[in-house]
Amino acid sequence: MLLTLTTTHRPATDLGHLLVKHPDRVQSFDLPAGTAHVLYPEADEARCTAALLVEVDPLKLGGGRGRRQATTPDSFTLGQYVNDRPYAASSLLSSALAKVFRSALRGESRDRPELAAAAIPLEVRVPVLRCRGGAELAVRVFAPLGWTVTATPIPLDEAYPEWGDSRYVDLTLTGALRLADALNHLYVLLPVLDDAKHYWVAPDEVDKLLRAGAGWLADHPERALITRRYLAHRRALAGEAMARLAELRLADEPPADDSIEGGPSAEAPRASLAVRRREAVLAALRDSGASRVLDLGCGGGALLTALVADRRFTEVVGTDVSGQALALAARRLRLDRLPERQRDRIRLWQSALTYRDDRLRGYDAAVLMEVVEHLDPPRLPALEDAVFGHARPGTVVVTTPNVEYNVRYEGLGAGRFRHADHRFEWTRAEFAAWVERVAAAHGYTATIGGVGDEDAELGCPTQLAVLSRTDTDIRKEETTR
Repeated sequence: MLLTLTTTHRPATDLGHLLVKHPDRVQSFDLPAGTAHVLYPEADEARCTAALLVEVDPLKLGGGRGRRQATTPDSFTLGQYVNDRPYAASSLLSSALAKVFRSALRGESRDRPELAAAAIPLEVRVPVLRCRGGAELAVRVFAPLGWTVTATPIPLDEAYPEWGDSRYVDLTLTGALRLADALNHLYVLLPVLDDAKHYWVAPDEVDKLLRAGAGWLADHPERALITRRYLAHRRALAGEAMARLAELRLADEPPADDSIEGGPSAEAPRASLAVRRREAVLAALRDSGASRVLDLGCGGGALLTALVADRRFTEVVGTDVSGQALALAARRLRLDRLPERQRDRIRLWQSALTYRDDRLRGYDAAVLMEVVEHLDPPRLPALEDAVFGHARPGTVVVTTPNVEYNVRYEGLGAGRFRHADHRFEWTRAEFAAWVERVAAAHGYTATIGGVGDEDAELGCPTQLAVLSRTDTDIRKEETTR
């Protein structure tokens, strides 16, 4: 079975540093079911391709203690020896990825730590992938993660097209992602598409799934299918994994909002509102020129993960009143595994947004993403004073639901908010009035927009405001320091 990974990032041969595999050598690794080889069919400044070739030994695959416990579709007597496993990508390829590219999966690179944290152009090719669910399922699981997916069904026999397609697809993924993210996507989703794990699925597989799925699985529209298949349809393990994912979502952002924010129609795979919201916030921060950023009310760290992946943000601070949420954020960021240079860019502080905190002063920008609606309205003046009056970042990005849009969500009755913990949700006029009052009171100018598909009558599902301190106000403060 074969997988190739290509980049055109210059110099493209830096891919060897990220994978910790030299382009000038062929390296081999023993696996429980055979041997893995890493080689580079092409390697120059403009383009570099690493190939992972796995040779399966049927005797190793068929024997060994506990093999009867593994799930397998091959039920006839010689099925363990006569099957497609040497040729079609499966959970065996996923296991090879975990062993051969271990440090790259963790996002570690001693020689190129900045590059390991950056999104680079990538193309992944799996020429023969067993895909239970067909090409359409391959699109459904990879497209929400930022990949452009080409999944071409392989015919049973090209000479006899009337026989139809086989159970295999030729899969190509293209996109700009961190290498670690790309490898973790493959590690989880290759066995999901194959839907036949070839080793004993123990309880620690839940931890492996959540580690590899950190930052994307909790928000994935197919998370239930992914969890069930990855854990070989073991109901107890899948239930535990889904409960832990729900905990992550609760700490991250309102699950009810996320569950309905695909909108009234979901004909084609697309980014959820949660993802589009994060992208809009990141764009606003980049436009502001900020390098030192506060994520106030960071929850489980979804935005923090995106901030840390962008090297222009030299210092990233996440604050939350919940110690549990900060622990989830640390786990999601994999702080214990990051290189020291990366870890030094990140701070996680327990802090309440309704109290002044001197640690938060002097930052270029702050984000209040889906935060203000969780406060009782009488507490808003305290937040305004703490953030805009005391911390006084150069830019503040605020997002909050547009209550007018709620009628577009099925199952959200009149008078109901998108999450049980919301104390209020503003109309567009109410949000604009609050933003304008805060800006005028604290020396900011403001622009207001929206995120998500815009309804001609009701606006966008999410409201977004960018408040920027005036140059005069900033110069005056710098003069007094």
